[in-house]
Parts: sequence; C-alpha cells; structure tokens
Amino acid sequence: MLGNLASNVAIICIGFILISVLKFILHLIKIRLALNHIPGPRPSSFLWGEEWLLYHSLPGSPYLRWHKEFGKVVKFTGAFGHQIISITDPRAISFVIREGIYSFPKPNGVREWFKATLGEGILWVEGKAAHEKQRRSLAPALSQQSVRNLTHIFYETSSKLASQWTKLLDESHADEIEIEVTNWAGRFALDTIGRAAFSFDFNCLSGEPHALAETLDGLTNNENKLSSFYMRALFWIFPSILSIGKKGEMIRRTKQELGEIASKMWKDAKIAGDCEDRTLMALMLKADQASGQRMNEEEIVSQMRTTISAGYETVSAMVVWVLYELSQNPKLQSELREEISTVRDASFDELNNKYPLLDALLKETLRLHPAILENHHEAADTITVPLSEPLFGTSEMHLVIPKGTIIAIPLNVIQTDPEVWGPDAHEFRPQRWIERKEAGICGGRELLAFSEGPRSCIGKAFALTEIKALTVTLLRQFAFSCPYEIEAFQSFVIRPRIKGQGPSSLPLLVRKL
Repeated sequence: MLGNLASNVAIICIGFILISVLKFILHLIKIRLALNHIPGPRPSSFLWGEEWLLYHSLPGSPYLRWHKEFGKVVKFTGAFGHQIISITDPRAISFVIREGIYSFPKPNGVREWFKATLGEGILWVEGKAAHEKQRRSLAPALSQQSVRNLTHIFYETSSKLASQWTKLLDESHADEIEIEVTNWAGRFALDTIGRAAFSFDFNCLSGEPHALAETLDGLTNNENKLSSFYMRALFWIFPSILSIGKKGEMIRRTKQELGEIASKMWKDAKIAGDCEDRTLMALMLKADQASGQRMNEEEIVSQMRTTISAGYETVSAMVVWVLYELSQNPKLQSELREEISTVRDASFDELNNKYPLLDALLKETLRLHPAILENHHEAADTITVPLSEPLFGTSEMHLVIPKGTIIAIPLNVIQTDPEVWGPDAHEFRPQRWIERKEAGICGGRELLAFSEGPRSCIGKAFALTEIKALTVTLLRQFAFSCPYEIEAFQSFVIRPRIKGQGPSSLPLLVRKL
C-alpha cells in the first residue's frame, strides 16, 4: 500500500517536472521565433550561450563589439537558450525607463537577488502604486534640501580619512607612500552612510574595517570563482539558485547582518523619538508617523538595508574611479586645486554650482566607469517599443518585444557612443562637459549612471555631494599617481584592479602637499 502511494507520488512529481520543462522549452521557442529577425552573435556555447563570454571578458567589451557590428538593437543568447535583447537606441531606452517603466519590471532573478540580500525594499518593489508608496517614504530624506543639511557630515568623514592618510605618511617618514585606496573608500562610504543616514558610527575610519564591510565584500567581490559564474548565468531563469550552496549561505548571512544592524537603529530611533534630527532615519520616522499608510517594521528595515548597501557599494566604487582618473592626470589635479582654492568647506550649493571642473570630473568618471554596467528589465506583456532609426537591415521603426523577454541596457556602449560624444568618446576628457554646456548641450540624459525617469536613483544628490566633498578635501592635502596598469573588474559593481591580479584593488602613490 505504502509502496504504491510512494510510486504514485513519484510519478506525479516526475510528471510535474516534465510539464514544467516542456512549458519552459515552448516559451523559449516562442520568444526565439518572435525575435528571429533581430541581428546578433551566434551563441558561443550551446549550454551557456554568451554568459561565459560576458563573465570572462573585460567588463562590457562584448556589448561594444556586438553593437558596433549589429546596430542599436542586438539579440544574444543566455544560458539554456533564453533570449536577451540589448538596446542602445535612445527612443527605445526612453520608452522602457520612462513612459513604459512599469511594463518593464526588473527580471525575476534580479528581484530575487535584492529580496534575498536586502529584503522587499525600493530596489525590489514593482508596480506603480507599491513603488510610489516606497519612493514617497524615502524622497523627503534624500531631497536636495535634506542633503544640504547633511553636507557638514560629508566633510567630517572626509577629514577623518585625510587625517588617517596624513598619519600613515608621518609614520613612514617618507614624502610619498603607497596606499591601497579601495579599502579606504569602503571605510569612508560606510562611515558616511552610517552617520548621515542613521546617526550611527560604524567607526571604520578610526579603527579597523567593520565586519559588515567584510561581509558585503565577501558576497560581491567574486574573484572570478566558478560558483559565481553559475549563479550569474542561471539566476535569470532559475532564481532559486540564490539559496543554494556557499553563495546562498553568504547571501543569507548578509541579509541577517544588515537586518540586525538596521533593526537596532530603528528601535533606538523610535525610543529616542528625535524627529528634529536631519538624518534619513529621523525623516523616515517623521514621515512614517505622519503617513496614513504606515510601513511595517520589515518594510522599514528593508529600506535601511538597501540604503546601507547602495551607499557602500556604489559610492565606494565611484570614489575609487575618481581617484584613479586623478592619478592619471597631474595637470587636472592642479587645475582642480586652483578652482577650489577660494572656498574652504564649500556649502552644498557651492559644491554643486560653483565648481564646473569638479562637476565635469564626476560626470566624466561616471560616463566611463558606471558602477553598474547594465540595467535589466523584463517585458511584463508583449509590448511594441518605438525606435529612433530602423532596425538593422530592415525599415521597421518599432520593435515588438514578447512577454518574458529580458532587455539589457549596456551603459558603457551608450556612454561611449561616438555619435553622441565624438571621436574621442573612449578618452577621459572632463572638459567635454564644460564645452557641451557652453554649446547649450546640457540635457545630460545620455548619462544613465543613475538611470532616468520614475525609477531613477533616489540617492543621486546624496552620492554626488558626498563624493565631491571627499574629492575637494583630498585634493587640498594630497597628490596622487598610479605606478600600475589598471583594468576594470566585474564584481557586484565595476571596480578597478591591477591588471590580471586577483580581486579589486587600486594602490596609489600618495604624496602630502
């Protein structure tokens, strides 16, 4: 009797698996047939498609080759044959990230990654009503006025970092020493987001790096491990892979550690009840108390996890790339010192309006070194997308995207397009931003490092002001050079490393002025 029951259960399970596999195959065939007219590379692997190539190439380089050969809309194959469309057409991108944004949510795999690591916060949430509710809860705390009131904290943490570097130079009794700035950029970013957002001191710049930084680095700095490749290749179609193996354990531990810190911060804030404070925490508490739709604690903790992670990962990567580009250009360092010499500890408005070369430095760094290389979306239904020019080899001025198709928007291709940026598009030349402004070309929508539209990065003003304060502080006290050949390295964000050597790193020679 029990044997027959077990046999029947096994048959049902096998039947369910076979039906699921068949549905998956039919779905892939349907999409493949619908996209058959779109040009693109032949799959380099029957099993992995182009995932192996993307993972083991210089970050973004396959996209550059594909779009140069096939035009502004390219189809390529992912693992197990699923189809991905890479789009650089400006009209199509505008439609996807602006008017059609809620019809193009993040792919399930991306959402599951954010849910598994950060919870159901603003990076995870989809749907117009749910997203707008979460954005409204965060917007007051990350507005320009709020960031204006936090600028002094950015200078305080910047000065702490400068003091630590001065101490290292003094102890060495040398005019110049080598400093691995990636680690220090992470310390700065975590201390700044802790103090400015939550009135919490991680104390990274005074003592050793916080354990949370080591956890985040361990999760995202993948060192080209095979397990990380499998996860990247498969989570698009099998999101449950995020809970498997050592990587799954690291994801759960990261979420737990972020959650424990965030919960303690939130409980302490509610007990203190200090709503006059200008930090993100205080403004979230104030908004939550005044709202008719109060967030539950898990929603609030998820937003805090997201804020900490984004404030650490993306800001630290941007800081390192700014320092790298400065190290390559002593003349630019001198010109910037002259520009910032008139005011010490410039205000929010001065940082963002008075220093055109400083602003150009950050924009040019973001143009060539976006922290996130690709934005991904998935068609929630079969949708017709307008194009600015005919599809390659056709006269079609639109693109029909089948439901379930994943769309990639490769920032490195868009932001180095010679049609937009000129023949020197791949060169680092901050002056181009000043020239563009003088010529009346100042829309800035070609720069998608913070995205655009309803789902653009809500922390843009916070991040840019923070990095400008640090750059001004360091340029006044130090000069930088780099004795190594550096290349881009793919972790969760794009970071530099010594060419061919291990995980992300940027050793700079630092000299006190």
